[in-house]
Amino acid sequence: MVLLVEMGWGGLVQYPATITWTDISTRVDQQRRVTISRGASDERSETQPGSATLTLDNLDGALTPGNTSSPWAPFVRKNAPIRIAQAVVPVRSGTAPYPLAMLADPFDDGRVDTARWPTNTGGATETPAARLRIPLAPGVDTNFASAREWKLTGSKLTAKLAKVPALNGSSNCAASMWITSTTGGTRIGWRYDAGLGVLAAQSQTGFADGASVNLTYSAIDHAWLRVREAAGTVYWETSGDGYAWTVRRTLATPAWVGAQTQAVDFPTTRTGGSSDPVEWRLVGAEVRPRFYGLVNEFPVDWSGLSSTVTISCTDLFKRLNRLPNLRSMAAEEIAAAGPVAYYPLTEPADSASTGDQAGGGAGALTIQQAGVGGTLALAGSPGPAATDDQVPLFTPSSATAGKWLSGDMGASVQQQLTQYWPVFEAWFQTSAGGRAILGLASPGLSHVHVLSLSAAGQLQIEWTNDGQTALTVELVDGATGLADGAWHHVVYDQYTGTVWVDGTLRDSALALTYGYEQRILHVGGYRGTRLWNGSLAHVAMYAVAAPAGAALAAHYAAGADGYTGEDADVRIQRLARYAGITSVTIAGTTHDPIASQGPGGAGLVARMRDVEATESGKLYAARDTFGLVYQSRDLRYNPDPAAEAFTVDYADLEPGTAFADDDQKMVNSVTAARPGGATQRVAAQQAITVFGEYPQSLDILKTNDNSVLDAAYWLVSRYANPAPELREVTVEAATLPAAFLKILSADISSYFTVYNLPVQAPAPSVRVTVEGYSETLKEQSHLITFRTSAAATDSVWVLDDAAYSVLDSTTRLAY
Repeated sequence: MVLLVEMGWGGLVQYPATITWTDISTRVDQQRRVTISRGASDERSETQPGSATLTLDNLDGALTPGNTSSPWAPFVRKNAPIRIAQAVVPVRSGTAPYPLAMLADPFDDGRVDTARWPTNTGGATETPAARLRIPLAPGVDTNFASAREWKLTGSKLTAKLAKVPALNGSSNCAASMWITSTTGGTRIGWRYDAGLGVLAAQSQTGFADGASVNLTYSAIDHAWLRVREAAGTVYWETSGDGYAWTVRRTLATPAWVGAQTQAVDFPTTRTGGSSDPVEWRLVGAEVRPRFYGLVNEFPVDWSGLSSTVTISCTDLFKRLNRLPNLRSMAAEEIAAAGPVAYYPLTEPADSASTGDQAGGGAGALTIQQAGVGGTLALAGSPGPAATDDQVPLFTPSSATAGKWLSGDMGASVQQQLTQYWPVFEAWFQTSAGGRAILGLASPGLSHVHVLSLSAAGQLQIEWTNDGQTALTVELVDGATGLADGAWHHVVYDQYTGTVWVDGTLRDSALALTYGYEQRILHVGGYRGTRLWNGSLAHVAMYAVAAPAGAALAAHYAAGADGYTGEDADVRIQRLARYAGITSVTIAGTTHDPIASQGPGGAGLVARMRDVEATESGKLYAARDTFGLVYQSRDLRYNPDPAAEAFTVDYADLEPGTAFADDDQKMVNSVTAARPGGATQRVAAQQAITVFGEYPQSLDILKTNDNSVLDAAYWLVSRYANPAPELREVTVEAATLPAAFLKILSADISSYFTVYNLPVQAPAPSVRVTVEGYSETLKEQSHLITFRTSAAATDSVWVLDDAAYSVLDSTTRLAY
């Protein structure tokens, strides 16, 4: 096994697809060990932010922050992205021909293994950085080949392409990874052409492939290469981390693959120019991610002439936990949609202006006076129903006497609204017709668009593109009766000429012209006329290159009901999007409706935890990328023995394994409530009589009282009298080669079986569920302590099933 530690110098952890990773594995002091912790202490606790700690050699000062001579300056700094993995190098066993997956070499002992690689015509060497370096000298073709003792059928060849050769003035420069036939020029593999910058997936006959699949080489996406055969098909695959693979080409398996024994060759060629090598690493390795996150700091320590840096790292929950409290869902939805200007209009009452929250520097809107009288009270009225926003109340003396908001949004907004198509969004409330919601104009008034209500309360759009004083009026079909005192939501998409009101398409055939150089925004009137009488909120301007109205129209539900009733998995993904997280893995299929979370004021993580608790689900950071995993409760129902992560003999466990039977998790009385619903109680009276009352309160986001009752029953049925269980299982995975990869693949909610328990144990074997783990990685050692719970805790009744239909034991109803 080989520890793989990589830094994303200069990258942003939230954009893993853009990070070029630098391997610093050889700097890790494995004598001081690497420690990693993830997950929860038990199934009733929240998962905690994942963490990692490791010590790095800094003798050359490359990891000293502020050291301008560091090859990674100025990116040796806090919050630098880091990822940690274990690369498991398989051991050859059995007799030839061997599966190609057993052809493995970490290139980490400083010398080429001539038994494994008997052909080395170019003077290839192993570097101190644990790489195979193959020179590409001008006019020299080289081979670095294995013995012919391997089979691709049902197997694979994997390698990390650690460095590609530079062209350096040559007319031809290439490096390849081939699985070769006994016939010269017949081979399968990957070829990198430095002149073209192309990585080609090829199946050559006579040294040619007319159907080659050519990829523009990417050091990020093509860091790892693999050729795999399965069930009559050959797959060419690439990966950025050696774990998640993308298929680039498939082909029916050539006959020679099954009929012949193969060799592997890493040949190179260069016709001219100057030398530059290719470097390969970790041939045959199976990568298992252990951690993905941020370095908190680079504290430098000195001892004599030596220097080390012991870094602590945290996963993406560090970033999430430092985010400010969420605004209302109406505000978060608009912000996440990427407006060029956004005025929530939620400033406090003593403000004299309202500001842009899009972040692009649009100018503020200030209070303007027309005629005499009238008021504009910022924070004078409640906003849309599902928010806790306080928004302006416009009270003019007449349609031409009173106050409104106006300002110059600036050249940047003008440029974007001219280059792309403008889209307007706003919330409005009034009982008076004949008033203007907002107007957008160019400085010279040559281009104007106004959203307003007719005297009868019908939505209309007014416009000009020639500076005429009289604006052309276009009534919006179906958008009538809007001066009814209720809150309404409007989206006007100039790209498609469509208008959406309260989430419904009202008109899709507006014949309006495109507006240029518009930057002056009026809200609550237009140039001192048709002054608004009522309230306005969440005015946004977008610049789009594609239809956007339908997506923005969905914001209506944010303000109207806070998306009440949407399923838990959808809610988790919605909340994640507010933090810019687009990678959310959903596991399980039971996702109940969730109540509104429309008002602001709570943190993002707190909102997600509310959903998690409501659904008895699990939420945690992925260990291989910047993303979240959300598991529904049914993922744990009745574990299938065939799908368990691994099995382990009790004799192979480290000392300290013990059964626990205490009241730590006991709950025999639950009082549960939901927003706007009944408060209900579920109790296990027999357990209360025997043990006394162990109460708990549940305040959850269910949408009906029956669901609240189900959740309370679910908790009591599982914990009124918990059975004895194993809560910690420690294994030295490195001493279990047959199960090593399976052990490393186990994650939160995986389950495994411990068998051959001592005769004093409650049962000869027990299946447990992983709630979290701590691991210690050292040279040839990988010690993992799994924090576990009894898998039977989540079993549910299956009618007439021998295992899950045992009266008073496994007849718990699923919820």
